[in-house]
Amino acid sequence: MRYLIEVEKGREAADGRPSVGSTYRSVFAKDGFPPPVPGLDCCWDVFRMSVERFPDNPMLGRREIVDGKPGKYVWMTYKEVYDIVTKVGASIRSLGVEQGGRCGIYGSNCPEWVISMEACNAHGIYCVPLYDTLGAGAVEFILCHAEVRIAFAEEKKIGEVLKTLPRSSKFLKTIVSFGKVTPEQRDEVEKSGLAIYSWDEFLLLGSNQKYDIPTKKKTDICTIMYTSGTTGDPKGVMISNDSIVTLIAGVDRLLYSVNEQLHERDVYLSYLPLAHIFDRVIEELFIFHGASIGFWRGDAKLLVEDIGVLKPTIFCAVPRVLDRIYSGLQAKISAGGFLKSMLFNLAYK
Repeated sequence: MRYLIEVEKGREAADGRPSVGSTYRSVFAKDGFPPPVPGLDCCWDVFRMSVERFPDNPMLGRREIVDGKPGKYVWMTYKEVYDIVTKVGASIRSLGVEQGGRCGIYGSNCPEWVISMEACNAHGIYCVPLYDTLGAGAVEFILCHAEVRIAFAEEKKIGEVLKTLPRSSKFLKTIVSFGKVTPEQRDEVEKSGLAIYSWDEFLLLGSNQKYDIPTKKKTDICTIMYTSGTTGDPKGVMISNDSIVTLIAGVDRLLYSVNEQLHERDVYLSYLPLAHIFDRVIEELFIFHGASIGFWRGDAKLLVEDIGVLKPTIFCAVPRVLDRIYSGLQAKISAGGFLKSMLFNLAYK
C-alpha cells in the first residue's frame, strides 16, 4: 500500500445493491492526474513538436551490416525522419486514403514501422498493427474487420499478407514492402487486382504532390489495436489521441517521481512489439523528449549483443526475457569459479 492512496471508501451491500470495494489511485497522482502538455492534442503533435525542438538529435537507429556482419548503430535525425514521413504521407494520400482511413502495419519493430505510423498520425489515418500471434487467420480477419486500404509489411511478411488474398482484397488495395518486392510477388498481387510497391518505389509515388496536414482533435481515433479477447475472433480496441497523450503524461510523471526523468540524451532499445500499446506509448514518450530509439535485429539469441552495442538507458522487457538474461549471467558467473563469483556478488550488493 506504499504506492496507493484510497480516494473513495467502499460500501457495504444494502437495499438489494451489491457491495463496492474501495477505489485507489497511484500515490504519484495523489494530488490529481498530471495534465497533458499544452498544445499536445494528438500523436502527430508529439512528433512535430520534437522535430521543431530537436531537429538534429538522433531519432531512429539500426545496426549497419558490413560484409555480412553487424556493426555499429547508424542513426537518422528527427529532421531526416520528418522528411521521409512527409513523403510516405503524400504517397498514402495519392492513393486516395483520406483522414479516417485505415492503414495496416505488419512486421518486427524497425525504422520503417515508426515512419509509417507517423505518416498515419500526420494525416489522421487509423494505424492498425497486424500480427499473427493471435492465431491462424488473424491477419486476414484484422484486414477485413478494420477495412484496411493499405498495408505496410516487413519484407519477410509479404508472403503472409498474400495468403489473405483474395478475401482481403474487398478492402485492401495496396501493399508496401519495407524492403524489396520479388517478381513472383508482384505477379500474384496484380492477379488479385492490387498494387504492390517496394519501400523506395513508394517514397516516389507522391513526390510531385502536396497535401495539407488535416486538423485533428483529441477525440479522434489514432490507432486500432487488436487483442485476442477471451474467446472467438480478435477484438479491435479503438484508441483515441487523447488516450495516448494522457498516458504519455502519466508515464512521464511516474518516471519523474522515481528520479528517472527522461532527457534527450536517453536511449531506448525497441524490442517489445509496437503492435502492443505498452511499447507504443514508451516510444511516443521517447519521441516527445527528443531521445533516441535503437532497434533490435529481431533475433532473441542476439538481443544481449544488441544491448551491448546500443547501451540503452531504458530497456522494457517481459519476465521471460529477463529470466533468460539472468540465467545467462548466472551460468557465466558459476563457470568463472569461486573468486569471480564472490567478486560479482560483492559488487552487485
